[in-house]
Amino acid sequence: MFSQDDFNYAVENTRVILAPQQRIETFGNTSFRFYLVSELMDSVNEVRVRNGRLHAERPQILTPDHLAHLALDGFGEKAREFAEWIEQHREQFAILKYGFQFRKTDVVEQVVKSSLDEALDRVRGNIARDDENEPLTAIIHGVDDTWEVCLLKFAVDLIQQSSSGNLGDFRRHGLI
Repeated sequence: MFSQDDFNYAVENTRVILAPQQRIETFGNTSFRFYLVSELMDSVNEVRVRNGRLHAERPQILTPDHLAHLALDGFGEKAREFAEWIEQHREQFAILKYGFQFRKTDVVEQVVKSSLDEALDRVRGNIARDDENEPLTAIIHGVDDTWEVCLLKFAVDLIQQSSSGNLGDFRRHGLI
């Protein structure tokens, strides 16, 4: 079991070395290849390289009507007034819901005897050679024990980077 400090350490020490060249798709599902590189805690010059896929489901629009109904569930008159205010100012509200699916079956890991920098360079070189036509590839440097937290941190950052473009796409198509 990990402590709050472990989670905080993982989040604070997650670095994206190579970001995907594209954002999350607005009107379809998106699949990202990731390489998560982490130093082994009890070994010198040993690095674990995990690679796999992170699947992002198509963003969904949460409408002001939907938000208003959520706000009313179990609340009183003030909540009803707030819901009415949301409905009257609907143009100010555009909230997207993102869903991620992470499948551990997609993950392959390998321990490499090298320094962290050498391992990162090797992964970069492999991507340049093997995945050059795949713009949805990321290299992430993270913490070995809490690597899944690092991967989720990457996913949250990706959502934040994609959201304004996704909102723009929805607006251009008249959906919000």
